[in-house]
Order: sequence, then structure tokens, then C-alpha cells
Amino acid sequence: MTSLSPDIIDKVASLIRDARKVAIVCHMTPDGDALGSSLCLMHALRAMGKNASVITPDAPPRSLTFLPGAQNITVASYNHDRAKYTFLHADLIFCLDFNDLKRIDRTAPMVEAAKAPVVVVDHHLNPVIKPEILISDPSKSSTSALVYEMLDAAGMSEFVGLEAATCCCAGMMTDTGNFAYNANDPALYSILSALMERGVDKDDLYNRLFNTNSLSRIRLMGFCQYARTHVLPEHHCAIITLSLDDARDFGYSKGDTEGLVNIPLSIPGIIYSVYLRQDEPGYVKVSMRSKGDFSVKEICEKYFSGGGHHNAAGGEINDTLDGALDRILHIIPEADRTIASITTDSTSQS
Repeated sequence: MTSLSPDIIDKVASLIRDARKVAIVCHMTPDGDALGSSLCLMHALRAMGKNASVITPDAPPRSLTFLPGAQNITVASYNHDRAKYTFLHADLIFCLDFNDLKRIDRTAPMVEAAKAPVVVVDHHLNPVIKPEILISDPSKSSTSALVYEMLDAAGMSEFVGLEAATCCCAGMMTDTGNFAYNANDPALYSILSALMERGVDKDDLYNRLFNTNSLSRIRLMGFCQYARTHVLPEHHCAIITLSLDDARDFGYSKGDTEGLVNIPLSIPGIIYSVYLRQDEPGYVKVSMRSKGDFSVKEICEKYFSGGGHHNAAGGEINDTLDGALDRILHIIPEADRTIASITTDSTSQS
């Protein structure tokens, strides 16, 4: 089921067998794949008799706290000492769903100071992290699927019970929009079948992930679409902004605007969408989505100290919201030229 080399799998299996205490960390502002893959691995390792713990740099979104085991996560921003102790006393560390230590923010020095071997499992392009073992496959739609393939190839998939399978499935579903994109790999459905055989109720999971909203989220999403979405049809672009005051007025909670940046892509002619969320004074989070051949990954890497995937990327801007908006407006001409080039190439090939 996996293209992982037997040598890599043997090394990972040996490290797992020899470890008693395993620390698992994912990127800050964990999404469904980061949290799902981490909790899946935690449950599987615990089923093997290991003392496995998940550490997140900051708190997971409220919408994902229903996942089995989420209540046992150590949030490093709340419990720094416990997180540090867990890393220092671990026999093995797994880094999931990120390819650069800067993605775990102030948790990075804890991993760097740890003496345990580090295994990275990730599906993002161009990893810069230097662990003992790197399992990196950008062709995979989710790290959750890659974690299952790793366990399966190591002969350890029998330890993926219902709780682990539920978390893995949640990660796969959220990183593919319930298998609506990046989901043409037949192996993905072999994994899904295996997870459902363990008792995963996919329909119920879908409802909890995609059809469950708080009243504040519904109101905030409506407000953003009505009052904070700026469509620039001549540039094939849409820009959404959310200020600190807006967030406070609507009682914003982490995850309340999940999926918002994707919505403008449903407008005919819109090729890419930008969401600017002011998280604190002088700091703006950037999320970008696109469709087709237009890549937002390079834009986020070049201008916003970020990265991601071809059609889904993010970054950050240390500036006011107005300043961040000005930066976006300044890169539009470059984006226009790229879109024109893509259109020209497509026309010539046809």
C-alpha cells in the first residue's frame, strides 16, 4: 500500500519497538490532519503498550476537541514545563505534518534539546528539517494517510483500533474536503476501507467535522462573506479580512473561520482567494487558496514567510491589517502576469 522503502520502515519499526516513552508533536494552530495524525499514532502506540503523548504548540480548535484523546493533549503554550519534561524524557519523538521546526514555534527548542531520535512524517514539499528519519511524500493528500501507511508497512496496523482509526479518518477527510480534492489516489480509499472496517462511522464523522457549527461561527462566517469579502474580478482574486475588533464582536474562537478562504473560489472567474486574519496587534495570519495551475505556495514562501501546497498555503505578516492588505495589493500585478502566462500556455497547448 505504500512506496516507503523497506529500509526506512525497518528503522522506524525498530525505534518504535525499543521505545517506552514517545512524544508526538504537530504544527501550531493544528488542523484536522495535524491533530488526526497525531492522535491516531498516539492511540496505536498506546495499544502497543507505549507511553505516548501528544504535544501541540498552542490549543487545538474547539471544533476538533471531540476527537478521541484530544482531552489528553499537552498544550505547550499553557503547560510549558510539562511539554519540556515530555520531550526531555522521551525515547522517541515523532514530528507530524510539518517540514520546518519554525512551524512549532516556541516548542522547537524543546525538540532540539531532546536526546531522543526524531522521526518526521509529512506530506509538504521541500522539507528543511534534519531528523534521524524523514518520511516525506508530497504526493499524499494527508499526513494521516501517510501515518497509516507507515504503520501498515511496519506490520503494526493491527494496533489501529476504533479510536485511532477515527482520528486518522478525520485527518484524511479534513485535508481533502471530505475527499472532494487531492483525492484521486486509489490507495486513499483502500485506507478508508480499512478504517471503516475498524468501525469508523464516516457519515457521523462528516457531520461532526463539516455540519456542526456554533451560533457565533454561523454569524461570523455570514458577516465575513457579506461585509469583509472584496472581489476583484479583473484580477481573478478575492480578499477577505478579519480584524481583532471584528473577531471580538463575534466571539471568535479558533477554527470559527475554517473553510472561509475556500468559499470565493466558487465564484466563476475567481482563481485565487486570500484571507487575512489579525490575530494580535502587529500580526496578521495569511491563508491562500487557488484552483487549477495557479500556485499560492510560491507566493506564501516568497512574501509571507510561509509555504504549503500548490493550491493551499499560508504565512504571516508582522504588520497592521491595513499594512497586510497593502502587501497583498502590491503582489497582484505579479499574480496577474502568472495567470496570463498560464492562460496563454493553456491556449497554445489546446
